[in-house]
Amino acid sequence: MIIFYYDKTFEGLLTAVFEAYNRKQYPDKLLLTGELPPLFADDCVEIITDSEKSGRVWKGLVAKIQRNTLNMITHAWLSELENVDSLIFRYIRKTFDTTHSIESNYAYPDVFDLMQIARKTGKEKHRLIEFIRFQKAADDMYFAPVSPEHNVLPLIIEHFSDRFHYQKWIIYDMKRNYGYYYDLNSATEITLENTDLFQEGKLNEQMMAEDEKLFQKMWKSYFKALTIQERINPKLHRQHLPKRFWKYLTEKQD
Repeated sequence: MIIFYYDKTFEGLLTAVFEAYNRKQYPDKLLLTGELPPLFADDCVEIITDSEKSGRVWKGLVAKIQRNTLNMITHAWLSELENVDSLIFRYIRKTFDTTHSIESNYAYPDVFDLMQIARKTGKEKHRLIEFIRFQKAADDMYFAPVSPEHNVLPLIIEHFSDRFHYQKWIIYDMKRNYGYYYDLNSATEITLENTDLFQEGKLNEQMMAEDEKLFQKMWKSYFKALTIQERINPKLHRQHLPKRFWKYLTEKQD
């Protein structure tokens, strides 16, 4: 069994593809640097992430497949599902090793699986866009804590930079402890040292703007007024509004 160790970044994965072809040695398993190897590992190769090598692989993919397929690969990567890196590795290898396109050949299990995973990530992206709730701080900064199932934050930043280009905001992934800060010009990736700013999905009241408290109260009243008690369907409600999002929804907070 051949093991490739790498840093579990997308750039590192593309570097692993480059090294595999360069060595003519293809991994049976991809592991994070430092992980213990399986009992029957014949050869362990340490992959050092190299932007030039990963860039050459990506350039080769751009020349070989369509843009929507490139997006499918990146969406699948952002799913963070177990062994998705091995699936992407096999897909890239099939793409390079065949003279015909495999993009719509769902007879290949790897092609079908990659498409299914990418769809899950895309669905999570649209849900996050729909369910994000900003909270205004005393300094006129807008905060939105989130905890998406998949790592879709990079996929939604362009939308919010365009939609809310007139205000400063931070969208922060509490699950992965990183976020993006928009300063009216561009969005920059950040990491907060103190995530106690958000308690139970809500901005700390000491930092909250006075009118924000009023707006939240008004929004809850509006949401309650729209509810038709006789037509409440909890099962359907959870289907369209998964419970894992409730923590960060103003209308769902007591």
